[in-house]
Amino acid sequence: MNLIELFRDRALKYPHFPAIIDRDRKHFFARHSRITSFGNIEYSSQRLARLLYREGVRPKEGVLIFYPLSVELYIVLAAVFRLGLVAIFLDPSAGKKHIDRCCQLYPPRVLIGSTRAHFLQINCLRLRQITLKISLGCPFPQTISWQEIEDLSPYPDIYPCDRDAPALLTFTSGSTGQPKATMRSHGFLWAQYKIVTRTLQLEPAKLELSTLPIFILANLASGLTSLIPDVDLRFPGRIRADRAIRQIQKYNPSRLVASPGFLECLLDWCRDRSLTLPQIAKIFVGGAPVMPRTLSQLKEVFPSAKITVVYGSTEAEPISSISEAEMTREDWQKMRSGRGLVVGKPVSEIQLKIISLSEEVNLFLSENEFKYRCLSRGKIGEIIVNGNHVLQGYLQNNDKKMNKIHVNDLIWHRTGDMGYLDEWGRLWLLGRRSACIRDRFGILYPFAVECAVNCHLEIRRSAIVSWQGKRILFIELYKKKKQFDLKSLQHSLDRAKIVNIEIRSQIPTDKRHNAKIDYSRLYQNLERKMRKQK
Repeated sequence: MNLIELFRDRALKYPHFPAIIDRDRKHFFARHSRITSFGNIEYSSQRLARLLYREGVRPKEGVLIFYPLSVELYIVLAAVFRLGLVAIFLDPSAGKKHIDRCCQLYPPRVLIGSTRAHFLQINCLRLRQITLKISLGCPFPQTISWQEIEDLSPYPDIYPCDRDAPALLTFTSGSTGQPKATMRSHGFLWAQYKIVTRTLQLEPAKLELSTLPIFILANLASGLTSLIPDVDLRFPGRIRADRAIRQIQKYNPSRLVASPGFLECLLDWCRDRSLTLPQIAKIFVGGAPVMPRTLSQLKEVFPSAKITVVYGSTEAEPISSISEAEMTREDWQKMRSGRGLVVGKPVSEIQLKIISLSEEVNLFLSENEFKYRCLSRGKIGEIIVNGNHVLQGYLQNNDKKMNKIHVNDLIWHRTGDMGYLDEWGRLWLLGRRSACIRDRFGILYPFAVECAVNCHLEIRRSAIVSWQGKRILFIELYKKKKQFDLKSLQHSLDRAKIVNIEIRSQIPTDKRHNAKIDYSRLYQNLERKMRKQK
């Protein structure tokens, strides 16, 4: 069940077919594109596997990878999977302490990264203690150069993995405590691949501009060509849109898979220039909430595209999906009036329930207790899921009890999202459980306000919070909008009992997608403001 078998089969079937189109990072100042075939990736990964095997690296040992989305990244992944190793990813920008904590949880045997990544060793003892280091950039002391693989013979063998063999380890930032270690097995990734293939309608010989690493991995296994945009994907909501647009115009991909933050940058650039991109036939958007205004603007800029919203989480991707064409006029009205965001029917491979939970709920429930807490259609509660592509826990049981419910031998994952199922069994999102406001007026769900507010063309994003017993709405306007009728907006939101509306130059968002509201930073900003006033 080794995941690399899927890619090997595609490489044998389509050896000369383009697998990845990206920027050649060897040219620092010129932006040269390159096209790499399935056969070349397979051959290079076999030679890297030979190097790792020669150096004594063996199954289940960890390989820490610091390199941007590129051909090299997937050559490394293919070699790691081939040998039954574990690919480790963490956010180096989170700092030395974060790197130390992650390396403690699963000590890496190998470090593979750019020259910039290897400079992190200077101030990080844990990285210096890694015994084998490979540099994909300029030579670095006590590292093996990537160029050395060119002189090695291929290593064609594939380590025979069982379903539970570890394959991919990722860490959250750990900004509020111990980083959460998410381990995906070969069996998990295989099950996820099958669902992604159907949900995203992957077809061989198609060209797709993609920004999401796990979906590019699925593309390689499906024989689909991935066009990696020539932008800094560490900040998808602040990219150089003109570069991505030029790639679309040059290569004419028929598909686009990205987060809302990335797409909104393209939309802003195109709308400012009255530009449309009719060559795109399919768009899949996920990773963060997709507001109704964004869907409407996607229809304008990509007039030929069938737009599909995909909902999921780190622990379960995907959970549900819906195409824009399936949304009725009533659905649009409900979203604009703050009844939530429709994200479609759950995928057939997943079990999904809406459940009533309190903070003190026992996470080990009997079947009767579980059935009692499960809510009927139309009732609002927390979304929980179970399935073969739903993670059952975390490395070393790290934070395991935080978001899992045990019902006999079955483990359900708590998504932390609030929502409900409508009469047709479709899922509607109402925002994060942690962002819900509970006060003397009752419960206010974030999307009950934010969805309605974000429909205003002048407003880029909004966030509702409760501060010192008062409900405050923050709005971020588009840069060209200098004035806005706050009184009219507040009047339209009378039912939400909002005391004050404040305009912010920028509402903080998550680091990964630059699209989800970071409520904790909003509260931190309010606390700082209060301390200054004192």
